[in-house]
Amino acid sequence: MPEYDIALELAKLHILKGADFVRQLKMLTGLSIFRAINNETDIFSTGGEQGEDYEYLLNAARKAVTHGYKVYILPNPNKVRTADFIFERKGIYKMYDLKTIQGRNSVFNRLVESIGQVNHVLLNITSDYDARKLASDIKAYFEINIDAVEVLIFKGKKLIIVDRDLTLSPQYHRLFRKRYEK
Repeated sequence: MPEYDIALELAKLHILKGADFVRQLKMLTGLSIFRAINNETDIFSTGGEQGEDYEYLLNAARKAVTHGYKVYILPNPNKVRTADFIFERKGIYKMYDLKTIQGRNSVFNRLVESIGQVNHVLLNITSDYDARKLASDIKAYFEINIDAVEVLIFKGKKLIIVDRDLTLSPQYHRLFRKRYEK
């Protein structure tokens, strides 16, 4: 599929919903433009190894693979806001926008950047981020973004999944801290 077609196919993701959205993700991962990355397992890309964010994308992809995902690093065609990844695990396809967190005060602002782009966000936390603040930032993100579905967190070797229902639980802060700090 030519380069201009991938931009069109990615743009369709902004209007598709439900089963049609998932079918589009599955179709995209089947395109011949995705190639296995040398010396990696279950990570596919369309190129872009020279991009300034490529190392962050590759690091997060490697962590996702350790948790059983097959990872497709998406291209970033001009004029189309796209996510960074399609993850597939056990036949379930999801699209994620990566936010690498290196500081101690940036999660909420980084989550807000994803609004209107994708409803699943991956936080790859490489710093010592306070669990209470992180829990509050994620809850605030769900409160202001009615389309948000899930925040996936990689912290070291841990995988933490936070969905809207969890943030609505009266036990949310306690449960989140227990998962994050153990």
